[in-house]
Amino acid sequence: MKRKLMVLAISLVSFSGAAAAFDFGKLLEEGINQELNKGKQTQPAPDASQSAAPQPKQKIDARQLGFALFGDYSPEEETRIGGQIAGDLLGAVPLVRDDKLQRYVNLVGDWVALQSGRKDITWHFGVLDTEDINAFAAPGGYIFVTKGLYRRLNNEAELAGVLAHEVAHVTLKHHLKVLKQSSLIGALGQAASHKVKDSDQAVQNLIGNGAEIMARGLDKNAEFEADRVGIVFAARAGYDPWGLPEVLQDLAGLPAKDSRTSLLYKTHPHPADRLAELGEAVDGRLDAVHGKDLPGRFYHLR
Repeated sequence: MKRKLMVLAISLVSFSGAAAAFDFGKLLEEGINQELNKGKQTQPAPDASQSAAPQPKQKIDARQLGFALFGDYSPEEETRIGGQIAGDLLGAVPLVRDDKLQRYVNLVGDWVALQSGRKDITWHFGVLDTEDINAFAAPGGYIFVTKGLYRRLNNEAELAGVLAHEVAHVTLKHHLKVLKQSSLIGALGQAASHKVKDSDQAVQNLIGNGAEIMARGLDKNAEFEADRVGIVFAARAGYDPWGLPEVLQDLAGLPAKDSRTSLLYKTHPHPADRLAELGEAVDGRLDAVHGKDLPGRFYHLR
């Protein structure tokens, strides 16, 4: 791996910085808390006759349990779940109003996603209008990069590397695996059932849990795996595979208390840890790969 990346992973220095004007992380977390607290409001106390009445026992739905243990989501169900999560995210923070930017990011993203082999879903990419520094993926191929992160990119290979990391999350179904293991297992089973195929109510019930996953992040091993797979996708697409490590290098040098990265550090391991893990995993295997950076073709924000 490039020497400067390995040196950086060992000898990072933290600085202090100014707060961002718009706290996207706080807004998203507030929305998550609202979703998680739904149904917990105090209910009117029942009268004595009602409280004395025997309550029927709840039955376990064998099909729901079977799905949770052995089933899988169809591409249509995956898209519905991801679409709901993406819609809630866009309800909190809109896309940047720059059609050329959005088209450009979708062109790069579609080409990278083509290398993943997942042709059973339609991919969607967008740049969110916030100075926070982060990127998100939702099931079904919904991928977002924040304007704050996009501004730090220097060329198309770096953009491709960031998008490839998120494409890897979708391809490996990291979020769906967490959803299946979640406490809302009954609702998840219902969402996958044909009984509700004409209604998104059951999918809407997932959003509190889905939003929680978006905010607290995935297991660090899933992030490391997405880094490893992502640089392979970028290399297959003809880009310099070191685009993502270059971005991680830049992020690792940001001030430790920079509010723009507060949500990033809640949802991802520290960039220095990701660099070190990636360097150990690659161990020079991609040194002979010479892809393109394409700085001249990179779309710069106005």
